[in-house]
Amino acid sequence: MIEACGLTKIFDGFVAVDDLSLQVEAGSVFAFLGPNGAGKTTTIRMLTSILEPTRGWARINGLDVVRDAPQVRASVGVLTEQHGLYERMKAAEYLDFFGRIYHLPRAVRHQRAQALMARFGLADAMQRRVGEFSKGMKQKLALVRAMLHDPPVLLLDEPTSAMDPQSAKQVRDAILELKNDRRTIILTTHNLTEAQQLADRIGVIRHGKLIANGTFDELSRRFVGDPIMELRFGAPLNGASEWLHRELDVVAYGEDWLRFRTKAPQEHNPIILRRLIGEGVPVITLSEVPRSLEMVYLQIVNEDENLMEKTHNGDHA
Repeated sequence: MIEACGLTKIFDGFVAVDDLSLQVEAGSVFAFLGPNGAGKTTTIRMLTSILEPTRGWARINGLDVVRDAPQVRASVGVLTEQHGLYERMKAAEYLDFFGRIYHLPRAVRHQRAQALMARFGLADAMQRRVGEFSKGMKQKLALVRAMLHDPPVLLLDEPTSAMDPQSAKQVRDAILELKNDRRTIILTTHNLTEAQQLADRIGVIRHGKLIANGTFDELSRRFVGDPIMELRFGAPLNGASEWLHRELDVVAYGEDWLRFRTKAPQEHNPIILRRLIGEGVPVITLSEVPRSLEMVYLQIVNEDENLMEKTHNGDHA
């Protein structure tokens, strides 16, 4: 489990992370979203005991990131935006070097290195120098390094950046496998589709503040509203149109389709279907209108901008 309370980091008067609190349950994936400079990487560095917080505290599996810094670093796998790969080394040498840093027995570090490189399609590159790798290969090698000591917690900064679609899918599949193994994962990404696919919970950070935190469904309802359902019919609505418009919160419609908003689709939809079928209305489909994390994210950012503008105007009134 990852916990943080009031986590704050100030650099020469600049507040990079401002009173951030969160909790990530064991075996779950938390996606950190936000523009460049929002405070994502600074937060990751505090959680990995690289930076000491100015205020507040954080714990990784019960270990305090300041008081227990060596144990925290040993229990966390980190993929940073800047990999720091040793490009003159061969991949096998590089992984063996880091395996020795983690005090892994020779047989264990070799077995894990080979298995992880094979998982990411790099088995044939073990004896190649890292400097010969493509950007995507380097990204996968850095991820292998982060996973080499079998850590219970992974903090991944843009894990699929610079990767081709096939390589990115391999990494996403690996993240889902790791979650199933009860790993706890925080990832930062600008790929909103990826975040929606992988994350159990999503946090949006802006100007150092965590301005939203929840599941996709929770954030969607809070910032975009209740689900919108779409009915499509095999013929014009005719007489059924009147009661549908009267009894439903209709948001859009056409001759043979209609969209409505509902707080409880699991309760309302069966009732609506039974009545339509009873009246002989040919229903083709009843489905929820898909929502994307991009739509939700933009609404969150827009509301935060409006709030900041109101606050700014109030301060200068």
